[in-house]
Amino acid sequence: MKRVFRFIGKLILGLILFSIFMVLVYKWVPVPFTPLMAIRYFEHPDEKISHDWVPSEEISDNLKLAVIASEDQNFPKHNGFDYEAIQKAMEENKKGKRVRGASTISQQTAKNVFLWQQRSWFRKGLEVYFTFWIELLWSKERILEVYLNSIEMGKGVYGAEAAAQSWFGKSAENLTAYEAAAIAAVLPNPREYRANPASNYIRGRQSWIVRQMRNLGTINLSE
Repeated sequence: MKRVFRFIGKLILGLILFSIFMVLVYKWVPVPFTPLMAIRYFEHPDEKISHDWVPSEEISDNLKLAVIASEDQNFPKHNGFDYEAIQKAMEENKKGKRVRGASTISQQTAKNVFLWQQRSWFRKGLEVYFTFWIELLWSKERILEVYLNSIEMGKGVYGAEAAAQSWFGKSAENLTAYEAAAIAAVLPNPREYRANPASNYIRGRQSWIVRQMRNLGTINLSE
């Protein structure tokens, strides 16, 4: 039994060290492929995957501001977890209102890069684990860069550059505020919503996001 427990202990330690090593690698190295891309490939083998990694400086500030405005307005300030948003979500869910999530951009990045999409307490625990490490080892600028290059933004469309080309026929660095807001508007359900041409619902979200962008103004991620 001692050998079994020793083996299990070594295995767990090895997995922990390997996970930290991968977080360190992706601190500098572009993420070439994500678990979700693999899942989508097997779910939809005929669907072409568009994914072109671009550095942060080649992504429009409009898109950076749009996703922060729509997904996680406290991103520059929190440590990976927005406790105020979590509290509000718990209160609304207890009242029987539409289930509201409270995942931050950091949590979504951890899930997109290292994990799978299925909802379970085990996967959520791993998400917390990886969120802790990327917040500790990466800068906010790096987290946002990886997020914008990895997230699903349409059917077979992953990352800012592929989304800009797919939806508007231009590079990510040239997106206008309204185009960026349209892309951010589809993120809750990118396989069902379209950024262009947009439905009335997406146009409504787009207008709301633009207003939030104006309220937020410029974002300083260096603090």
